[in-house]
Amino acid sequence: MRRAWVAAAGTTVSQTVPMAVEPPVPQHVPAHPGASSPAVSRRMSTAKRRDTAAELALRQLLHAQGLRYRVAYPVPGQRRRTIDVAFTRARVAVFVDGCFWHGCPEHGTRPRSNSDWWTTKLAANRARDLDTDRLLGELGWTVVRVWEHEEPDAAALRVRQAITR
Repeated sequence: MRRAWVAAAGTTVSQTVPMAVEPPVPQHVPAHPGASSPAVSRRMSTAKRRDTAAELALRQLLHAQGLRYRVAYPVPGQRRRTIDVAFTRARVAVFVDGCFWHGCPEHGTRPRSNSDWWTTKLAANRARDLDTDRLLGELGWTVVRVWEHEEPDAAALRVRQAITR
């Protein structure tokens, strides 16, 4: 099984993961205790889930290179999970991870309000990312993860390299 992880420094680390290794099981996230203020509630409810600026910039570069892809493609066998940019013939899945939601080591922040809930929520997001990587790897897909703060040109180059392998 192949898996590529794009590190925060912009390098791609490919590794073979034995099938016997069990991934972390996504944690159950309890119901949200409620926003700390109406302004926070409004801001969080308007945060985009897809078509973010980083994702659009990457997609624009990939399209300009003549690459064609699917957007919000369902992860096989996991209909509630989607691949941000999927190259189905090459079996390359690209995820553009937001620094806050996926716990970027450089830019990820920890909210002070409801901190216990957010710690559980962000840990569950990371566990789900690892589980998705494992599932796709078992199906023969190469996974490329890009942090939202990374340069789109460098990310597009890594994606192109993953496709041509």
